[in-house]
Order: sequence, then structure tokens, then C-alpha cells
Amino acid sequence: MSLTSWCHSAQLCDGGGTQVTEASAGVVSDLFIIGGGINGCGIARDAVGRGLTVALAEQGDLAQGTSSASTKLFHGGLRYLEYFEFRLVREALEERETLLVAMPHISWPMRFVLPLSPDMRFDSDTPTSRLLGWVMPWARGRRPDWLIRLGLFLYDTMGGRKILPATRTLDLRKDPAGRPLKPKFTKAFEYSDCWVEDSRLVALNARDAAQRGARILTRTRVTSADRQGDLWQVTTEGPHGREIHRARALVNAGGPWVEEVIRNVARINSSEGVRLVRGSHIVTKRLFDHDRCYFFQGADGRIIFAIPYEQDFTLIGTTDKDHKGAPRDAHCTDEERDYLLAFASEYFDRPVTREDVVWTYSGVRPLYNDGAKSATAATRDYVLSLDQNGAPLLNVFGGKITTYRRLAESALAKLAPFFPQAKAAWTARVPLPGGDFPHDGVAALTARLKQNHPFLTDYWAARLVRAYGTDAERILGGATTAEALGQDFGATLTEAEVRWLMNHEYASSAADVVWRRSKLGLRMTADQIETLDRFMADAARAARPAAE
Repeated sequence: MSLTSWCHSAQLCDGGGTQVTEASAGVVSDLFIIGGGINGCGIARDAVGRGLTVALAEQGDLAQGTSSASTKLFHGGLRYLEYFEFRLVREALEERETLLVAMPHISWPMRFVLPLSPDMRFDSDTPTSRLLGWVMPWARGRRPDWLIRLGLFLYDTMGGRKILPATRTLDLRKDPAGRPLKPKFTKAFEYSDCWVEDSRLVALNARDAAQRGARILTRTRVTSADRQGDLWQVTTEGPHGREIHRARALVNAGGPWVEEVIRNVARINSSEGVRLVRGSHIVTKRLFDHDRCYFFQGADGRIIFAIPYEQDFTLIGTTDKDHKGAPRDAHCTDEERDYLLAFASEYFDRPVTREDVVWTYSGVRPLYNDGAKSATAATRDYVLSLDQNGAPLLNVFGGKITTYRRLAESALAKLAPFFPQAKAAWTARVPLPGGDFPHDGVAALTARLKQNHPFLTDYWAARLVRAYGTDAERILGGATTAEALGQDFGATLTEAEVRWLMNHEYASSAADVVWRRSKLGLRMTADQIETLDRFMADAARAARPAAE
């Protein structure tokens, strides 16, 4: 059944006489998921692959909130070792290579350079720093080289590493990684973690879930969820008006809105809540020429990364600030921007200034409120809370993008008693759309794409492969010239790609395309983006059924 016919399959009226659409009359989904971020889409994909029926509603675009505003790393969280969060780190480390194999187009290995300096002191109140201060009071306020190396040894061994290279020591006086840094940094450790295109990860999980039978509803807000007997009745407002859905279980993966869903949508009294922590990033002109990242330690005990970004830029972040306003109002403040600039300038030989900044972004992490003293100390582990006072409600708190797949497996394990027919876990190393090629096969795939389409530049071919993998060939089709791909919107974005994103990845506005499905907004002019927006609006109107 098509999405349109499903949405219009039955008509009801509410008490005020307003026409309401009942989504697929008589059909009851196993799961209704609120939230189209990485946790919601990951759970949807896992559940539908186990044979469950799934519907998911997202109030905006996929990954419009936290899931497109991360530091874009699959990493174990080296600093979490200081908080003795060994299970979280081990699980994340194990996931890195599992995910690399499943999505080699949007995730790849990176080497991180951690400069060392014997005169550095840190204002740090972690379990490790307190223990070190008690055992070795003369080392108070330091992270000795041997302690960092011990942490990196655990990092190398806890996750069963097979693909990623091990830690090594660098002489920064000889290694190219030392050239952009101040001369006082002469030694560094280099270790492995992974990059991920975060918002593309969400879109591909949603697309795979839909291909397996899930109903993915974007721009659709859940206005109420009520228990009626052993079912949930969920009311939504979206492109097709008000709709009623019924499900055997409700999953609240609302991210920063998870607490609002509990109290104002499901109207349930609960003592559980989230701590909203704002993480801000700045993107600058490219600050160094190599393809490795930097891991910088600050005097305040925090850390930031400086990462090669979109071939011509550097990504610096993140901050950790408690966020008091609405999640959608998060933005990088002048104070946070200046903090990141000053932090990076403690390491780079040439100071990083406001003039270097080309873009900023900020996201709100919905951490489980565990009562930690500071935003930095709040746990990054996820918490799954099951309410069984009637039809089951699973609330998802926290989580890291690295462990989204494991979180989904844990969520299905919590719900398993209600769905004995569900199949076993299956997602480990199963490719996402476009990822059906070897984890080290990007260069070969890019070369083949250029051979089949000689008009592609090196940048263009690399961008398409890193976004779409084997689907890049489907987007280009039999095109032998750039003109065959339709309207040119600038920065290598063509009509063929835009239509693919609209038809396959739920994009409906220019922002969806240039800031979430890609970062081409860094290269396009305001006029080009406005032209794209008009084109997409016209294309959407032309595609609507005549009856509408």
C-alpha cells in the first residue's frame, strides 16, 4: 500500500466534528516510535527486521535535532575511562569496527594525535584524578604520560580491535603532525577512532527500515498518546492532517523532548528526567594539511577535537554547557565560540581567530539526569525505562551515536516479553543502503565511478561515494555529461541527486539537503540555496495526488 493510500484509508470525526484520518483502518502496529533521530530510526530498523510492524513519527526532518549536531565520531570515549565507565567504553569500542563494516561509505578510520606537555595542569575532579591525588599527591592536577598511555592500552585492547591500527608514539619535531603546533609540543600519542556522517546515518537507517516495511512519517508531530485497554492510541498532526494510530507498544525516543513526551503527550507522572547539555562546534578554514585529527587537553580538565572536515575545513568542538532553554533554540554562543578558539590556540602555533570561523552549530544532548555536579561529569550511557502500567511504554534516555545499534538491541530485549514472535538480533555488520562493498573499498569504488562518468571531478566523485556508496551509480544512471543530470544548483549538487534525496531519503527543503543530507551549505551561496528551495517546493507540489 502506498503512503498516500495508507494515510487516507479511513475517515473519522473527533468530538468537535473535525475530520480525522485513521491510519490504515483496523491495522494495529506492534511498535509506534516517537522521534526520528538515531535512536528512533535505529530501533525502527532493528524491530522491523525482526518481523514486527513499526510506525515512526518525527516532528521535523530526520536528524533535525541532536543527531545532526554531534562531533561526528564513532569513538569509545577515551575520557570516559577517567570516570570508570568501562562498560560504556568497551561497548562503544566493540561497535566501531562492527559499524565500519556495515557502512564503509559514511564511516571510516581516523588517526588522532594527542600532544603531551610535562608542564600541563588540569582542573579535573574525576574518580581517576581523585585516586591519583590520593596515591601520588605530588601529581595532583596532572595527567601523567604513563597514565594516558595506560588508558590508550585499554582503549586498544578492550574492544577486540582487528581493523584499526594500534596506538604509537610520535616525535612531533619530525612528524608532519607537529608542524601546525607550538614548538613546546615535542611528543604525542597517536591512536585510532572513526568518523561518521551522523545525519546520513539516521537517513539510511530510516530508509532501510522503510524498505523492510516500516512506516516513516516526517513532519508529523505526536499530539497525544493514550492507553486504551492493551493498546496505545496515538494522535498525530502532519502533512495529511490529524491521524489516529494504534500500537501494542509505544517507544519514546524523543531525544531532548523525551521528558516532554512523558509528561505532556502521554501525560504520565514520572520522577525520571533528562539533563540537557549543549554541545557547540565551530567550523574554520582548513588549519592543517594532513588527514589526522587532534585531541587537545585543556587546563579546565575538558578536551576538544580538531578534525579535518569536508576536505577544505576544520571542525573544532565540543563544549559542555547545561542548556536551560527549548532544545530547538540551541546555538553556539559568542562565549562558546571564543572558548573553542582560545582552547585551540593554546596548541596551534598560529592563533585561531574569529575571522577563521565560517560556520557554527550546536546540539542538545539529552543525558539521563543522574545528579552529576557538572555537565561534563553527567553520564553518557543510555538508560531504558519500561513503564508496564498497561500497554508498554519504553522511554529512551541518553545514548551515544556510536552505540545506537546496541541501544536498539537493548530496547528490543526490554520489549521481547511482549513480542514472543520477534526474531533474534540481526543488525551486526549488515550493510546499510549503499554500504554493500568492502570496508577498504572506497578508492576502488571512486575510481570505477569516475571511469563510468568521466565528467566527474575528483572532489565530486569522492563526495558522491562518501555519501551514497554503491547507490552513487544509481543516482548518476547512464549520464555521460553533467548536463544529463538536470539543473545545476552549484557545488556539484544536481537535480538528479536532489530528486534522489526527495524520493528515497525524505528530504523536502533545501536545509534538509545542504545541512543534513550533505554539508554543501558551506560551499553554496544564499541565492543558490534559495533557488534549490523553490525547486523542491515546486517538485513536491507537482508530485501531490490531484485529489489533494
